[in-house]
Amino acid sequence: MNSSSQAAPDHVQLRRYPMAPLIRFTLISLYLALVLPLPLLAPAELQAWLWAPLPLGLAVILALVSEQVELSESGIRVGHPSWCAWLLRRGWQLNWDQISGLTPVATSQGGRVFYVRTENGSAYLLPQRVQAFEEFLGQFGRQSGLDTSSIGRISPPWTYQLLAGLSAAMLLGELVWALKPMS
Repeated sequence: MNSSSQAAPDHVQLRRYPMAPLIRFTLISLYLALVLPLPLLAPAELQAWLWAPLPLGLAVILALVSEQVELSESGIRVGHPSWCAWLLRRGWQLNWDQISGLTPVATSQGGRVFYVRTENGSAYLLPQRVQAFEEFLGQFGRQSGLDTSSIGRISPPWTYQLLAGLSAAMLLGELVWALKPMS
């Protein structure tokens, strides 16, 4: 095998990092747990008006949790897939040579978020809720040349596990209530 067919150690093929499945599930189930009972509890004349927007709301939630990070040889891109990018129009993209540093910022909940700084003074929120987070940070650090050792997830997994469990319990309770015979 000749050396031209081998990738350099710092070579990055296009890698996609979607939102972590636990976070996706939690946010979707929370939406369903909070919104599904509303039409069932409403007066009969309002039920149709409340059922109609449910699929639209679910589509918006699915679009929001479809955000992904792409790392390539040339840079980083944060955005949504084409099926919903036209709607959300959020996201950013930087070449590796545009990145000059990271700025930590404390959150009101006691965590820390990090902003990717550029030479021209712009700042972009570094995603911290992605699947394979440690791999993502390693690739980001190698390509940008920045130290990412102090970066952690924005919140510990148990917070999403607890919220997912509560959402699932709410959905189960709502299902039991909806299926019980009226006396």
